[in-house]
Amino acid sequence: MPHAIDLILAMTGGLIAALILGLFAKRLGLSPIVGYLVAGFLVGPFTPGFVANKDITNQFAEIGVILLMFGVGLHFHLKDLLAVRGIALPGALAQILVSAGLGAVAAHGFGWSWSAGIVFGIAISVASTVVLTRVLADNRALHTPIGHIAVGWLVVEDLFTILVLVLLPALYAPGNGAGGGLGTVLGLALLKLAGLVATAAVAGRWLLPRFFEYVARTGSRELFTLAVLASALGLAVGSALLFGASMALGAFLAGMIVGQSDFGARAASDALPMRDAFAVLFFVSVGMQLDPSSVAAGWRLELATLGIVLLGKPLAALVCVLLLRRPLKVACAVAAALAQIGEFSFILAGLATGLDILPPNAANALVVASVVSITLNPWLFQAVGPLVGWLERRGLVHSGAAHQEADIEDDAATHRAVVVGYGPVGRTLCRILRDNGIEPVVVEMNIKTVRMLLAEGRPAVHGDASSREILLHAGIETATGLFITASGVDAGQIVSAALDLRPGLRVLSRADYLREAAAQCRAGAQAVFSGEGEIALSMTAYLMRELGATDEQIDRERDRVRRELFQERTEPGCGAKAAED
Repeated sequence: MPHAIDLILAMTGGLIAALILGLFAKRLGLSPIVGYLVAGFLVGPFTPGFVANKDITNQFAEIGVILLMFGVGLHFHLKDLLAVRGIALPGALAQILVSAGLGAVAAHGFGWSWSAGIVFGIAISVASTVVLTRVLADNRALHTPIGHIAVGWLVVEDLFTILVLVLLPALYAPGNGAGGGLGTVLGLALLKLAGLVATAAVAGRWLLPRFFEYVARTGSRELFTLAVLASALGLAVGSALLFGASMALGAFLAGMIVGQSDFGARAASDALPMRDAFAVLFFVSVGMQLDPSSVAAGWRLELATLGIVLLGKPLAALVCVLLLRRPLKVACAVAAALAQIGEFSFILAGLATGLDILPPNAANALVVASVVSITLNPWLFQAVGPLVGWLERRGLVHSGAAHQEADIEDDAATHRAVVVGYGPVGRTLCRILRDNGIEPVVVEMNIKTVRMLLAEGRPAVHGDASSREILLHAGIETATGLFITASGVDAGQIVSAALDLRPGLRVLSRADYLREAAAQCRAGAQAVFSGEGEIALSMTAYLMRELGATDEQIDRERDRVRRELFQERTEPGCGAKAAED
């Protein structure tokens, strides 16, 4: 019983503290991650009052790492890297090399070994996926050349870090030694990795798609969510037990496999709430490691780490982007977006500390650098435009804005629409949209329909359109219109989620009943078409004809019925309506 109470207290205390501090950080315009790290410090062993059980919190954090890496794999798209491979691949590798070198020199100056310094440098070279994508999205730069380069750059960093996660246990596990039999150790590690990848490929090609399709056909959202979580945790644990790889690597491979399937978007949507909850506990567990006395004693190390993160790393990225002939504004924006560290840094440092590569005070330096850099990052990114403008006005640099703006216009030139449902109404709207040069992306819960569309070369997403993740996967942020044609869906929630992601979006929606039409209008739909209203109008016209009414009398009666149905049941100015004859 005491153990059960410790488990509940650790989870409850950590989540409540994270919620309060996360809200406070958000009110200050900061990333909630800052609040989570501070919450971990407050419930940790180095502050008075409530102290969460560190062992239990670390176990929750391990689940958080697995789900975080599963999410990274789900969102890994090779096309994102290939689209900017000419700049992201050489640039990211050069920046990692510079950061690792600076970290090694700085750490060696504090008495660390060169190997520890290099690992520490790699840890601080990796930016946070969560922070980077949020900053880009908040500044509407995610789908611009700047966003494409930054995301591709991050993909290279992630892949390099995953390679390090694979090699470290093989090189530094007890019994291997850091230097003896290096060729044998590396060969064995690569052999195990090949076995793991082959096993994951077989599972992803034949087993998981059939398994997910069987579960999806049950129509149970709970069972599908359970299937996603079981697959993520099962492959993560299996990779550790059978191949000696890290659970983080197994989770990444699981996510990458599922993400390339027809169920990728829905898996990301359904796993997101669980991932976010446990990821919060991961950041809380990191904050619990912050020892104020050690921070005070090691302020020089923290300052050096912060200098590399805020100056060394972004300067390296800036120079690389400029050498690859990109405009100054693009180079500055990419450099600013990368001037922070986050989850991957802690994952790598945690593994290295467990293998006795890094000393314990490395965690303090990373936490301090993370809190400060994540806090400053949105402001650094927003300062890029004014800074470049100031330099251009004084003639200190030549503008590359025309080239950049043309790229951005080309990127947004294709008109897209999102159509929810592919029944008779959805098919009709899709045909009309295509005839008018607008490419529709269909969101459907029926996996057979999705596969049919994909086989025809039509973009389609399997999942629930009320999920923000599904809408993002369908491209709602660049869409010109949303058309909700499916019956029996929570259209009001879909409208709210879509307008939150894409303010000003044109929304046309379907309502089965008149009472639903008012709710959809309040959510922000410009026009709502009610099936109940259509039936009333059609039956009115038919009955009037049977009674011998003229066309003029029928039109007057239809107008009267329309006013009664829609003006009385919806709010003034609401777009609820039935189609005109």
